[in-house]
Amino acid sequence: MPDAPLPDSARRRIGTWLALWAAMVLVLVLIGGATRLTESGLSITEWKPVTGVIPPLNERAWEAEFARYRQIPEYRQLNLGMSLSQFQVIYLWEFSHRLWARLVGLALALPLLYFLWRRELRGALAWRIGGILVLTGLQGAMGWYMVKSGLTVRTDVSQYRLAAHLALALVVYALAVWTAAGLLGVGGRVAVPDRGPDARLRRRTAWFAGFVFFTIISGAFVAGLDAGHAWNTFPLMGGRVVPPGYSALSPWYLNAFENIAAVQFHHRLLGMTVALLSVLLWRSSRGVALPDRVRRWFAWLAVLALVQVGLGITTLLLKVPVPMGVLHQFGAVLVLTIALLALASLQTKGGRQDLPAALDARPAHPVSSR
Repeated sequence: MPDAPLPDSARRRIGTWLALWAAMVLVLVLIGGATRLTESGLSITEWKPVTGVIPPLNERAWEAEFARYRQIPEYRQLNLGMSLSQFQVIYLWEFSHRLWARLVGLALALPLLYFLWRRELRGALAWRIGGILVLTGLQGAMGWYMVKSGLTVRTDVSQYRLAAHLALALVVYALAVWTAAGLLGVGGRVAVPDRGPDARLRRRTAWFAGFVFFTIISGAFVAGLDAGHAWNTFPLMGGRVVPPGYSALSPWYLNAFENIAAVQFHHRLLGMTVALLSVLLWRSSRGVALPDRVRRWFAWLAVLALVQVGLGITTLLLKVPVPMGVLHQFGAVLVLTIALLALASLQTKGGRQDLPAALDARPAHPVSSR
């Protein structure tokens, strides 16, 4: 038998908690972006999940941390001669990132235990949130796995591990947003038939959200290779549409992941494609009988995607100043968020629902196809 629907009060409490927690994850992603942009990620060379919450408290402790940092290639090859005060700046960026990550974990685990104890969480919903907690723990381990890649031979972290670290963070964030939206009924969900224009709009919205996710991950490769500091012109790169050296590496597929020219070129194309697809998706939504509150998600999606392209171009032309880089990352996650909310507002009509029964206590409003 399906789980009994949650009472309205419990649904609101759990949904509000997950929405606030998703906001904390977003802040974590932005702090991580700033940590990468300030080249601070390798300043802490050890992983201490418990004792690491305490920063150096005196000069002797600071000197010990600095001595460990001076042993890695980044210091010897890039930051030789760095002062203790300069080290403290990058250390505090990485420390803030790790501390906030721990707080994010606690902000999910402790309320989860409380709601389970109160028996307000049960069935599929409890398993889903428990799964999010497991992924959050794996995200912390992935972060350390990423940092380790830059402590022995490289002077920075592996772009592959950086992309995996960001991808897992976005999966955790997306699951929290999706679940909170279902619980709170954000934007109002409408019943979409299995066939016809309504169903096509839902499928297109799902594909669009996936494409936005893919585009953001391509940006992780740009960040991992510092590709944003090269080819700081637009729309041409080195006076060409396709930049010089685009296919310099062999085998050919390595260019997509390790060639600075190709990685930046691909990210440009993907970003502009997101903007174009968002406008086409908005036009598609106008051909479907949707309530205004649902249709507005698609309008906002197109506006934000176009603004995001402008932010990306500005960030590139200014050679990636830290505030602009973080703002560009925020814009990307915001586009993903609106895409998820637009998708969540289009519920399938009949058959298996995307959300467990515990999330479906509020009836959806039917929409007929034209």
